[in-house]
Amino acid sequence: MAQQLRTPAAEEALLRGHAAGDKDDAVAAAVAGESKDAKRARAGLCGVLRERKVVELARAKRRLVEVPYTATLAHTANALLAARVSAVAVAAPPGHWIGAGGSMILESDPATGAVRKHYIGMVNMLDILAHIAEAGDDNDAAADAAPGEAVDLDHRMAVPVSSVIGHSLEGLTLWTLHPNTSVLDCMETFSKGVHRALVPLESAAENVVAAELVEAAPGYRMVTQMDVARFLRARAAELGDAILSRSVRGVGVGGAVLAVASGTKVIEAVRAMRAASLAAVPVVDAAPADDADARRILLQLQDGRGKRVVETFSATDLRDCPVAELQAWLGVAVAEFKKKVAMYRAGVLAADADEEEERRREMVTCSPESTLGEAIEKAVAHHVHRLWVVDEEGLLAGVVSLTDVLRVVREAAIGEDRELHYILS
Repeated sequence: MAQQLRTPAAEEALLRGHAAGDKDDAVAAAVAGESKDAKRARAGLCGVLRERKVVELARAKRRLVEVPYTATLAHTANALLAARVSAVAVAAPPGHWIGAGGSMILESDPATGAVRKHYIGMVNMLDILAHIAEAGDDNDAAADAAPGEAVDLDHRMAVPVSSVIGHSLEGLTLWTLHPNTSVLDCMETFSKGVHRALVPLESAAENVVAAELVEAAPGYRMVTQMDVARFLRARAAELGDAILSRSVRGVGVGGAVLAVASGTKVIEAVRAMRAASLAAVPVVDAAPADDADARRILLQLQDGRGKRVVETFSATDLRDCPVAELQAWLGVAVAEFKKKVAMYRAGVLAADADEEEERRREMVTCSPESTLGEAIEKAVAHHVHRLWVVDEEGLLAGVVSLTDVLRVVREAAIGEDRELHYILS
């Protein structure tokens, strides 16, 4: 039989109980008088993550950002920019669609329970980029044109958003999390590469399953990997140094890190990212393309390890590019594109952007010796989903993502829980 782990107050009461010949009553009284914080500390990290529910994260989120299935890609891109989000849900009339991955995620009327809409998928900027990148892939005439001119952007952006659902790997499946799912189980889902999921504030489902493809509820919120990272940062004291003080060396160092050269054209980088299902890549220093072989290298992703990383090129950069300028900017080099987007942010977006927003746009790196706690702090402060790991000379050594961090923290929590049960058994 497992022995109960007691607080000092409980032990003191136990000793008093021995002296009075009434051990059971004394221990029961002491344990009953424990504070909630003491019980939580006694439960360990795994207990904290099991106790807290994903609905707590969902309630803090704003109303779900969505677009109708008839919206054009241009409208969708403008909605992403206006709402400053990375993905939007796509809603359609019920009964006429099969959701992404076969999902049946419905919004019902809170009064009558009648189904009002069906969320058929989620679209992020990578889906839109993949659609843009398809232009000219098999078009010999476009091959002789300048990269930006090879794409009839107005035509590509006029199609309905429903036609591009699933262009990126993540868009193939739309997930929901039951509101009573623990943060620990939510981390299991997110540690497998799922970046976001819909959480109903109320659910008629009786059984708690971490991830579901069927749900009907009056309203949803979008919970993301970043929300879980914020939760971990806010509760660093509860999590303890044993886990957060671990270095990222074993997490984000080793293996290839796909990158693009600074001279790579935007449309070429987009095509390469689409082929590799990447939402972001590091931009590394590279000499201008003077010959055919060098030019060919600039058309492909390359292993960036050992090279100097100068920028990050991501779907967010494309989201922040005004649709009216995108056609002209597709043919410029990635480094130049980053400057143009930065100037646009500083001008048109200046009224809406604060100091924190600008700080988030900086390239964020860490060293192999940085701790998980430092990685979480940087990711949350700069609102990025990955940190480029650089050595002492500033050369790229690896990448650590929120997927990696959540997986490691979850595994460490479960390991700590098993060790605690072993000690007490």
